[in-house]
Amino acid sequence: MNPNRVHIAIVGATGAVGVEILRVLERRHFPVGQLTLLASPRSAGKTMNFQGREHPVRALEASAFQGVDIAFFSAGATRSREFIPHAIQAGAIVVDNSSAFRMDPKVPLVVPEVNAADLHSHAGLIANPNCCAAILAVALWPLHQAATLKRVIVSTYQSASGAGAQAMEELLQQVRDHVSGQPLKAEVLPHQLAFNLFSHNTKIAENGYNEEENKLIAEIQKMFHTPQLPMQATCIRVPVLRAHSESVVIETEQPLSPAQAREILSRAPGVKIVDDPATNHFPMPLEASGDLDVHVGRIRQDLSAPPQHGLALWISGDQLLKGAAWNAVQIAETLLPNSKKF
Repeated sequence: MNPNRVHIAIVGATGAVGVEILRVLERRHFPVGQLTLLASPRSAGKTMNFQGREHPVRALEASAFQGVDIAFFSAGATRSREFIPHAIQAGAIVVDNSSAFRMDPKVPLVVPEVNAADLHSHAGLIANPNCCAAILAVALWPLHQAATLKRVIVSTYQSASGAGAQAMEELLQQVRDHVSGQPLKAEVLPHQLAFNLFSHNTKIAENGYNEEENKLIAEIQKMFHTPQLPMQATCIRVPVLRAHSESVVIETEQPLSPAQAREILSRAPGVKIVDDPATNHFPMPLEASGDLDVHVGRIRQDLSAPPQHGLALWISGDQLLKGAAWNAVQIAETLLPNSKKF
């Protein structure tokens, strides 16, 4: 790989995350020497702008990865399982945004602020975490290092962006229809999202938790290398266009005060403290949207826990950025031969 001229492929280039990957590569001045944009046959022939030039979108096929250095996959688990072996065989390093390989013990699941060292063990494939897990990991990891997590309870408030561009448009259309007095239709998501909220629309497993909740728990445990860490999760879809929020309660082995946690997080990479009780200004998805950092605030004592051993906090992070595209590009930056990030 030439660190100054990297051949990048984006699978699912026209989707919400694919579009954001392209924007983040441009925003970060990533050394893209050649760009291959891949999508479904119905998107083939379109063009996408990158660095002032129009680049054609090609139909995804097994032979599309010749000469590719890094391939970003964001086209769902089915496409990942089918085409990632071809990309690896062609010599590409794959960063996969789908859930297909996240829990494979041979595949590193990485948030660079947390476990960049796990990239040393990759064999051509790196998994990008679930959006809520990536956002949560950035906020919790520095606290875990300081005081060792004993228990985690998290409730998520997940925006339409987590279900893709079509869900975002459906929310907007429902608001327009409401204003104009038209009936509201739910076609992408199972329920009306505008002026409503509902349990995350994934299958309920035998343990009573839905797939999103089980992913969140398992992925944090894997990235933190704490398979026995007790966690509880409740995942909810809310009528927010972009950026997820999470209410988090932690119990720690060692004492950790709100002031200490605030100071630790103020120095943590990828974290922005938004915690102003005087003006009641705390993390909001509106402000987190478009920001690469995870916003953390409402840092306070958990009154139900032993003194100095429990904290509550509120976080917001852009699902399309740290929850997907930015984390993927950040992994790619760390993989560059001249990287000093790990």
